Amino acid sequence: MPASHYAQADEEIDIDLRGTCDSPHLMHVDELDYELPSHLIATRPMEPRESCRLMVIHRATGQIEHRTFVDLGEYLNPGDLFVLNSARVIPARIFTILADDESRRVEILATNAGASSHCLALLHPSHSIRPQMRLLSIETRAPIQVVERSERGQWGLELEGKNMTWRTLLEREGHMPLPPYILKRRATKTDEPADRIWYQTAYADRDGAIAAPTAGLHFSREMLAALEKRGIAAARIFLKVGIGTFQPVRTRTLEEHALAPEEYEVSDETARRIATVRARKGRVIAVGTTVVRSLECCALENGEVRPSTGATDLLIAPSHRFRTVDGLVTNFHLPRTTLLALVFAFGGTELVRKAYAEAIAREYRFYSYGDAMLIL
Repeated sequence: MPASHYAQADEEIDIDLRGTCDSPHLMHVDELDYELPSHLIATRPMEPRESCRLMVIHRATGQIEHRTFVDLGEYLNPGDLFVLNSARVIPARIFTILADDESRRVEILATNAGASSHCLALLHPSHSIRPQMRLLSIETRAPIQVVERSERGQWGLELEGKNMTWRTLLEREGHMPLPPYILKRRATKTDEPADRIWYQTAYADRDGAIAAPTAGLHFSREMLAALEKRGIAAARIFLKVGIGTFQPVRTRTLEEHALAPEEYEVSDETARRIATVRARKGRVIAVGTTVVRSLECCALENGEVRPSTGATDLLIAPSHRFRTVDGLVTNFHLPRTTLLALVFAFGGTELVRKAYAEAIAREYRFYSYGDAMLIL
């Protein structure tokens, strides 16, 4: 679910699906590479949402099936439980100019905008930005003071207008934080009004995310209701998708990569429902990698999920032993990302490599607006 060119280089990277690793316990970043023809990058979702393609991977047998997402329920049993991330994407991108040089544009990605005049943000381009510079939003000329840069490369920004908050400014003139590989392939090079619906799950209800939990984009309210009638219910967690999720791996090995912490919450109700399902031998199906990280970070050795609120920097590598999650609905992810590493960990590195190669050969649609995968 990468969200921006602020941290993500262009995704068209040459790859070697075989990969090598100096140690059986570490994953070399080159093992997370693969080559994708650019025409397979989806720039708009399928409509309706559930009409996209679905690849089904069976870990026990290695079988790979090719279906449609609306067929998902055929692989589930009454008593299974979906777990969804209810994070709502905010229109976190805003365009500005330098107050003392209006020919220079600066794009802001607000990473923690709320009901205050201060926020942290990624800026693009950032090489010439200095503390005390002033920016003006292009549409309403709202004045913004650059304060300082943090260790993680984010800038502190202060709105100078009276009674102005970042939440109100972004709702007024913000843009959806679509990934750069989508924007670059559109004639307009920008988001569209429809993206406020497309780049949002049908069940999103809690603000804060700067990238969509994209596995959930395939579910319509009608599909979730139909599954519930068949005894396949849904519970919710919250993970505020931020720069940690879409940051590319730039270290030599995956395990050296420092994942930026992201806020999460697993409620008492969700923990109780998971415990009930497990006691009845049902399966916990995580919808998206953010759900996996949230559940696994607060799971005990016996698989019990504790209600928990905090920030997680859990990085799931192929050596991870999964405690709670039995199945995963996910998208096809960018190379050299922790998202792909998590899918390797859950599905098995070689089997997932085979699945990705087959998806490319059969021309599946990739990345945030692309097709889906179910791993059981």
